[in-house]
Amino acid sequence: MSHLLRTSRLIAWLFLTGLSVAVIVTSGFYLYLRPGLPPVSQLLDIKLQTPLRVYSKDNRLIAEFGEKRRAPITIEQIPTIQLQAFMAAEDARFYEHFGVDIKGLARAAIELVSTGEIQSGGSTITMQVAKNYFLSRDRTFIRKFNEILLALQIERELEKDRILELYLNKIYLGNRAYGIAAAAQVYYDKPVAQLSLAQMAMLAGLPKAPSAFNPLANPERATIRRNWILGRMHSLGFITEDARDLAVAAPLTASYNSTETEIDADYVAEMARSEMVRRFGEDAYTDGYTVTLTVDSRKQQAATEALRDGLEAYDRRHGYRGPIGQLDTDGLAERDLGNLMLNYPKVASLLPAVVTEVNDEEGVARVHVRGLGASVMPFDTMTWAQRYKTENLTGPEPEKPSDVVARGDVVYVRPTTPATPDAGDQQDETDNLEQAAAPASVALAQIPRVEGALISLRAETGAIEALSGGYSFSQSKYNRATQARRQPGSTFKPFLYLSALEKGITPATIYNDAPIVFDDSELETAWRPQNSSGQFYGPTRLREALYRSRNLVSIRLLRDLGIQNTLDYLEQLKIPTANMPDNLSLSLGSGQLTPMELARALAVIANGGYDVQPYLIESIQDIQGKTIYKAPDTILCDTNCDELLAQTASTTGTDEASTPDTDAQEQGNSAEREAKTRVMRRLADERSVYILHSMMRDVIRLGTGRRALALGRDDIAGKTGTTNEQKDTWFAGFNHKIATTTWVGFDQPAPLGRREFGASTALPIWLDYMEVALEGTEPAVMPRPNGIVNIRINPETGQRVRPGEEGIFEIFREEDAPPPLSVQDDGNGGGGAEEDDLSRRIF
Repeated sequence: MSHLLRTSRLIAWLFLTGLSVAVIVTSGFYLYLRPGLPPVSQLLDIKLQTPLRVYSKDNRLIAEFGEKRRAPITIEQIPTIQLQAFMAAEDARFYEHFGVDIKGLARAAIELVSTGEIQSGGSTITMQVAKNYFLSRDRTFIRKFNEILLALQIERELEKDRILELYLNKIYLGNRAYGIAAAAQVYYDKPVAQLSLAQMAMLAGLPKAPSAFNPLANPERATIRRNWILGRMHSLGFITEDARDLAVAAPLTASYNSTETEIDADYVAEMARSEMVRRFGEDAYTDGYTVTLTVDSRKQQAATEALRDGLEAYDRRHGYRGPIGQLDTDGLAERDLGNLMLNYPKVASLLPAVVTEVNDEEGVARVHVRGLGASVMPFDTMTWAQRYKTENLTGPEPEKPSDVVARGDVVYVRPTTPATPDAGDQQDETDNLEQAAAPASVALAQIPRVEGALISLRAETGAIEALSGGYSFSQSKYNRATQARRQPGSTFKPFLYLSALEKGITPATIYNDAPIVFDDSELETAWRPQNSSGQFYGPTRLREALYRSRNLVSIRLLRDLGIQNTLDYLEQLKIPTANMPDNLSLSLGSGQLTPMELARALAVIANGGYDVQPYLIESIQDIQGKTIYKAPDTILCDTNCDELLAQTASTTGTDEASTPDTDAQEQGNSAEREAKTRVMRRLADERSVYILHSMMRDVIRLGTGRRALALGRDDIAGKTGTTNEQKDTWFAGFNHKIATTTWVGFDQPAPLGRREFGASTALPIWLDYMEVALEGTEPAVMPRPNGIVNIRINPETGQRVRPGEEGIFEIFREEDAPPPLSVQDDGNGGGGAEEDDLSRRIF
């Protein structure tokens, strides 16, 4: 008995000693590691890496930027059955333990002793939160001990539901999906609340090994894992036996669903991305900002399509440049052809294809198209393909398919009928699906070499409603709308004419459209400017000179106004003059402006003469949905602007220099730091602008812009523009609400062809866009200001006619109206000008 007692005491002492050692060691570990552990309160401040999302003003997704796909949600938005699926897979006793599951740890220890490895880990959901938010993924004892300590702290300071919410928003579930909401979108294209039980179980199986149990990469293993989780849910009482059996029998429905943008607006998206990075740095990609732009989705899509269609139409007029490559197709299977096509990029809506057969008797060519597979290209889609020789010369019209393509040619095509997509454009870009029973029909196409831009502004506010900076952003990131400095040609003339109207020259003033020669010692030969027609038309009223775009009149007008005076007036309109010449070629638009700068200046005319500051970002929201920036409202100011500006500054702490896309350097304070209003001053006399509107509407009714009559509206004004040798072509048009500018030309300036003008290249693009932009809108004409008079004049002299004489009505500022004729007046002269003034304009 005494021996047994001594043995018992020895065992007890050994146990106490071991326990004491364990407590000491544990305490030592705790005291050693505790100072380096982060406070749990950081969890409440951690920003999950959430991508930047860009939306149109009507809430259509334009772009998403960021490495990780994530859409944080609250636990209330997650169905209870989905929560139970994750607990069944990862931590069935989550709501029972205190952060550490002793049974799980014991199981992990046994695995370590028996196999030499920790296989299951024994981690609870709380421990995984600690690891995912604070620790590395190294499988070491130190990391595990830190994990346990942090889990205990987390459980003391946070509620269970909050811990589970953090877990479900952080976990990686494969295919760039972080968090359950992003995974539901990636695999099933649904919100979490709409998932089936089988789909919920599939997602719950991913955290253990996102690659091994991925339903896209390993469907068999993923299905086994899903069914095991369904069994666990049944055994835990989460679901019924019938529900389990139905879910187990459910087919695998996962597929890869990329973030689908709803608008083709890559140039706009890049402008927004660049501005957000300027404001917030690299955090813009990870802090979950939502940017709402000023663009309208319908107008933006119309702008993208109108520009592409117009550039393609120009390109077809100048012929087919031949295949982009050549392949030996002998013995190649469809799969091989599909893989070869992956070497050629998609561009916009154009797809690369290889010609596999040319059949002149049937009038078709058979092609293998990337993403579509075997397709048919009828000859009637190739009739445009005369061989390109120069911009002014093409070969004969083709008569059969073999005149255009040959077997092995790699060409671009456009689908004309739908077909079952080939697997070649799935996530892994493989070409291993069977082709559609009926092959697709495609049309021959080619990527245009010519480029262009379109900008449409809300005239009163400067909001960008649509913008396209080129044919394809994937092909060229160069944004021609904002970066290309080109000669505006005759689209510059309205600003010259507005300057003249402000100086008292009237639409009835007569100028001579006659030859003029300038000798300049800096030029090798004398400058002999001429009209685009090569003809001269004699004495011409200023109104007619504008709508017929008479160059010689513009030169004489600039000579009268003075070059420096005109440059000063351009500065008054805030038109950049750094790249303007200080000679008479200025009158013909030989300076340089970007399409955006020209569109902004056009908006000044459109809105009646007020300043315009183009802007793109309407608002910015943070990840919590709080608006941290909103574009200022616009106030148009005629008088007492300084007083109004002071009032605005006193309430916002800013001044007129505050613009929506240049301030807000500090995160979270931008809404308070930027102006809530912008005061836009009057830059031009409203009566002069009103008269110019009338003159520019005549460009549409009677002049070079007559093609725009197809819109069937009487509120449209505009101006075509074509530079020397047709290197740049333009159309700038507007009504009182919207101003739109289009440009077409080569990136490296070169002639577009002798038959190409602004009316044939740029105006059709403008017209296609404005047909959509103006649909359903009321006519918008600038209200007639006070101080305007209508006078009947003689169209030959510009003078007021005597009572009873025939004439036409013209509008004038009151002080510039031609005086009544006396009985002794012989009718010579014009527009109330003195005889010497008339002589100077005529000769």
